[in-house]
Amino acid sequence: MPGRRTTIPSDRRIRALHERYAPSAAAFELVYTHCEIVCALAERLLDGGHPGLDVDLVRAGCLLHDIGVYRLYDETGRLDQRDYVRHGVLGRDLLRDLGFPEVLARFCAHHTGVGLTAADVRGQALPLPVGDYLAETDEEQLVMYADKFHSKTMPPVFVTAATYAENVRRFGEDKVVRFAAMVARFGEPDLPGLAQRYGHPVV
Repeated sequence: MPGRRTTIPSDRRIRALHERYAPSAAAFELVYTHCEIVCALAERLLDGGHPGLDVDLVRAGCLLHDIGVYRLYDETGRLDQRDYVRHGVLGRDLLRDLGFPEVLARFCAHHTGVGLTAADVRGQALPLPVGDYLAETDEEQLVMYADKFHSKTMPPVFVTAATYAENVRRFGEDKVVRFAAMVARFGEPDLPGLAQRYGHPVV
């Protein structure tokens, strides 16, 4: 990436942020484990050969991308599913407030689905400031893509490319095409090993 090298926070510092903002042990387990899994998925995709990507930046982006989810829990410990799409901008704003560089804060707001456009925000009446939330750098694209292969449903599951493509179809064929382009570029990660390690099924 051009310009001065971004200082990348350590895994320990990122974990400490999750511990600080998680409203409960259960929330931490759900969100931080998901971020760890997305990181492992991205590393497997990188093993397929993608020279030029900043591996340390990808790792930090994976571990930070969902930190805004904690701000959607209410005082009873319930997650606000209705406004869940806001978790990206909430995470971006949190990292900005903490003084993190924009290159890291963007991973939060630019990983939802296969990217949200201003037209998506308007057309779906999403509770977001109108604007484009697209993965622009190679690193952002890889974090967004790796995230598609694991879901924080209860119970959490690993998601195949075929399943995700079918799920995203309800938002338009253009989303399917965009996802297919990412599959062609990055390949598909090996899910069974991680599924066995974490005890989450593959759907």
